[in-house]
Amino acid sequence: MISGPVKKGARTKELVRRLAKGDIALVDHADLDELAAEGLIKAGVSAVLDIQPVMTGRYPTPGPKRLMDRRITVLDSLGAAAWTIPDGTIVCLEGNVVSWPGGRLPGRLVDRLLLQSLTTAARIRLAGELDAFLANTLEYARREKDLLLANLDFSSVRTRLAGKQVLIVVRGASYRQDLAAVGPYLRESRPALIGVDGGADALLELGYRPDIIVGDLDSVSDQALKCGAEIVLHTYLDGRAPHRPRLEALGVKYREIALPGTSEDLALLLAYEKGAELMVAVGTHSNLIDFLEKGRKGMGSTFLVRSKVGDRLVDARGVSRLYQGRLRPGHLLTLLAAAMFPVMLALFSSQVGRFIIRLLALRLRTGLGWR
Repeated sequence: MISGPVKKGARTKELVRRLAKGDIALVDHADLDELAAEGLIKAGVSAVLDIQPVMTGRYPTPGPKRLMDRRITVLDSLGAAAWTIPDGTIVCLEGNVVSWPGGRLPGRLVDRLLLQSLTTAARIRLAGELDAFLANTLEYARREKDLLLANLDFSSVRTRLAGKQVLIVVRGASYRQDLAAVGPYLRESRPALIGVDGGADALLELGYRPDIIVGDLDSVSDQALKCGAEIVLHTYLDGRAPHRPRLEALGVKYREIALPGTSEDLALLLAYEKGAELMVAVGTHSNLIDFLEKGRKGMGSTFLVRSKVGDRLVDARGVSRLYQGRLRPGHLLTLLAAAMFPVMLALFSSQVGRFIIRLLALRLRTGLGWR
């Protein structure tokens, strides 16, 4: 049996900000994505309750497996009735039932056997999803190519990027780990830093202040928005920007740029058009699962943007998986030998040192009974 205070939120990425260790998260999140799972794990939740199926079978989302690997109990398909549980209420999970003072509700306990069955079915259906995804991608690419491939005017953005290397951090899978992995590059090359929405917070967490923050700004903290970076609000083509009132309430200065596609597309085009010598991207979205998890039915804009920026872009997504340095006994012995070498050299090169070595040798022979 698991018990704890329940905290609920319709948007998982906003809910994780107020979760504490031991809380039970109540979400409304079909096909729980990897990024949401990482947020829940980082918050230290003991269990996850989902009104919807954590995997519907459309595609094999990796989020539920991430939770199971951390031994976090998952109960899904609870239905809208679960949303009546008051925030902060102590609930108990026993088997596939969640109960609280005044009510109890059955759900579906997601175990490894069920997850394996759902994943197998999702992989079979993925071919059909891919057909629809490709059709949407081509349709949007035809529709948006003139807007995205033209010479765009970013003169309103003051930060100078011409001739510089630029690191663009997007809030995607493993973005924190990959950002930490490129730490040596950051220290040596000192690139200009662009945070895309929550990517700005990842930079701040590692002690770096972004030069520019780009996005619709739905997943970036107030702290990041007030850090002194230049703010570029990504709006719809008709000028709508749901989070414009938030910026005005915070009193921060910002610039608006209307562009089709995603905010990371805008960040790449901004760096490219302002003459960046090299763009290194962390956490970007570039495959079918990425875009399905974001609720997008195609990637026309991303296809066009990546075609345009060409070889100026180095995608560092997944770089943290290439090599994970581990301190092995051989490393310690090598370090010890390297440290001892100058000490022994100093001893042998001085009269006092040679006397100490002869004295130690004499004591060793005496102690071992040698003559």
